[in-house]
Amino acid sequence: MSRIGKQPVPVPNGVKVDIKGTHVKVTGPKGSLERDLRPEISCTEEGNQLLFTPKGTSKRVMAFWGMTRSLVSNMVEGVDKGFVKVLIVEGVGYRANLAKSTLTLNVGFSNPVEFQLPEGISAEVDKDNKISLSGIDKELVGLTAAKIRAIRKPEPYKGKGIRYVDERIVRKVGKAGAAK
Repeated sequence: MSRIGKQPVPVPNGVKVDIKGTHVKVTGPKGSLERDLRPEISCTEEGNQLLFTPKGTSKRVMAFWGMTRSLVSNMVEGVDKGFVKVLIVEGVGYRANLAKSTLTLNVGFSNPVEFQLPEGISAEVDKDNKISLSGIDKELVGLTAAKIRAIRKPEPYKGKGIRYVDERIVRKVGKAGAAK
């Protein structure tokens, strides 16, 4: 039994869920999201809750049960509140600038790196070089943040690079000759 799959997904006021077979469309104040669910899992709406039931008891079906519930739960939360990921650009001379939907990163390469933000993702850059990515699709927000971080991963000696705000970099000791 899936502990996550058994739990109902509460639908807040102002969020509308349309279920047509295996297709689910969630509409809320921030926008709408659609997804095709696995045919092994059925979704029903009872009152202001969504319930998920598996069609079978195989290990594969049980694995998809909790995953499907989590995906729909993220859709409901996204159209209601949205998701935010914060990245920090750290290093001497490292900067981030935003012009429309193009993020320009000066992170130690000979030329600045221009990153085109996907549709549905908005960004803000503080003067402290904090990049705040926000959107209604949790999957897309996380993927965009990971792609930006991959441009210059934080290095373990000085911690320079692009990191998540809650990420802790394990530092390494430099050369042995530097201590003398």
